[in-house]
Amino acid sequence: MASSSMAAVACATGTALSPSTATAQRPSVQGRLVFPAAPSRSHSLRLRAAGRRSTRASKVVVAALADPLKVMISGAPASGKGTQCELIKTKFGLVHISAGDLLRAEIAAGSDNGKAAKDFMEKGQLVPDEIVVNMVKERLLQPDAQENGWLLDGYPRSYSQAMALETLEIRPDTFILLDVPEELLVERVVGRRLDPVTGKIYHLKYSPPENEEIASRLTQRFDDTEEKVKLRLQTYYQNIESLLSTYEEIIVKVKGDRTVGDVFAEIEKLLASSLNKKTEMVSSS
Repeated sequence: MASSSMAAVACATGTALSPSTATAQRPSVQGRLVFPAAPSRSHSLRLRAAGRRSTRASKVVVAALADPLKVMISGAPASGKGTQCELIKTKFGLVHISAGDLLRAEIAAGSDNGKAAKDFMEKGQLVPDEIVVNMVKERLLQPDAQENGWLLDGYPRSYSQAMALETLEIRPDTFILLDVPEELLVERVVGRRLDPVTGKIYHLKYSPPENEEIASRLTQRFDDTEEKVKLRLQTYYQNIESLLSTYEEIIVKVKGDRTVGDVFAEIEKLLASSLNKKTEMVSSS
């Protein structure tokens, strides 16, 4: 079953691969829920808000950059990260790279990295950082990522993974952190349901099923309970805290308890400003 396969890869890499979250209105992003904004206090992290950076750019500057845009993004389960990744990828043309997706692809392809990872997974063990980091490195070195820039989704997730990337001189221009209040994250996760027939994700409160027939067949992931999601969130917060010292100068907190459009508008300004600065540097050199 697809969901059990995703969970296995998540456990193996230490990466949370929960069904994509989101809202009641659907933008161009397909197969994702889009949650409405909800005011509340967020989990406390010692980060600056994105608003402190320049937001003067309203259009994306298209230019041949010697050093294209490089972005890392992180967010707790149900933070809406998957939806924002799709919007960023579409707007800026970045290559979207997820460690979990890479691992599944390498295993399916039977590559050396995939075979090594599969051996550990079959023993019920975590895939060592060096194997996953090597997969990420090789993907980042491919021509499309080198030419168009990249969006590294949900990775690194620990200090050791971050240090491994630093050793390889893999460092982003910006690290985006989607910050959503814990109580809202729990509500989003606990209310999620999956239609096993169509694969569509619903939410009992924000995006309920269209009729009783669909409602009667909806299923819930085994770990989408309040108790288990709080444990996942605790692990996530610990992981993020461990990354602060590495990315302190480039990590930017973006409030994720607003509408999808408002969240993306802030991210778009942030990345457009970074892109413009790179363009100006190329022009002046």
